[in-house]
Amino acid sequence: MTATVYAVANQKGGVAKTTTVVSLSAALTELGLAVLSIDMDPQSALTFSLGYDADQMRATMHDVLVRGEPLEHAVHQHAETDLAVANSDLAGAEVTLASRAGREFRLRRALQPLRGTYDVVLIDCPPSLGVLTLNGLTAADRLLVPVQCETLAHRGVAQLLETVADVRQLTNPELSVAGFVATMYDSRTRHGAAVIADVAQRYDMALIGTPVRSSVRFAEAPHAGKSILTYAGRVPGAAAYRVIAAELAGVPIADDVRAVAEGRRR
Repeated sequence: MTATVYAVANQKGGVAKTTTVVSLSAALTELGLAVLSIDMDPQSALTFSLGYDADQMRATMHDVLVRGEPLEHAVHQHAETDLAVANSDLAGAEVTLASRAGREFRLRRALQPLRGTYDVVLIDCPPSLGVLTLNGLTAADRLLVPVQCETLAHRGVAQLLETVADVRQLTNPELSVAGFVATMYDSRTRHGAAVIADVAQRYDMALIGTPVRSSVRFAEAPHAGKSILTYAGRVPGAAAYRVIAAELAGVPIADDVRAVAEGRRR
């Protein structure tokens, strides 16, 4: 068993990138897969969302990338996914690693001993195209791009894909684009569907699964240290992530789950 590694990235902030990592991790775990989530964002939203205070941890992703600490020392077992935690110290890694040789390969090398332990690894990249995101893209097999269903959704996507082209040439020729996840979808208007169609055509990217409908439950779940699947598993957004996870894993999804995700049944 060798894990499939996904980098979840979009340099535009506020597109539900961390929510996508948390929710997909939980949905893939529900399918019986062994999942590791890696917090590569100095804002440590992923760590907080699962109920951890990384300032109280002995080792974090900063220690892994800068000090060469084994990745397993930063990993904690949560009911919904194993998690490699991060805190604000990670911001300093951008500066520290800038002058070090092979800086883009730090995460890839650290992850290698654990790839046989997991089925899927999800890397939550920061909303930038700096050294930390380059580490995520260099370590990944596939890229997932969360895209908010609003007018300015495609801002930054073109530059991200240009960076992907550079990564393929310089550090990771095997990196492929899995597609995009449509987040914060409002089915009451035609606008969301138009944005999805525009992104798919403009960047020749496939929509993974079904659009994730907006819900206040997404904002509430991190305060409980849980994913939306555990906190409010019957809302359409939770069902949508189950559909997306099933598509990524290559397994069938129940018709009733898809119906809930599409708002045809509650």
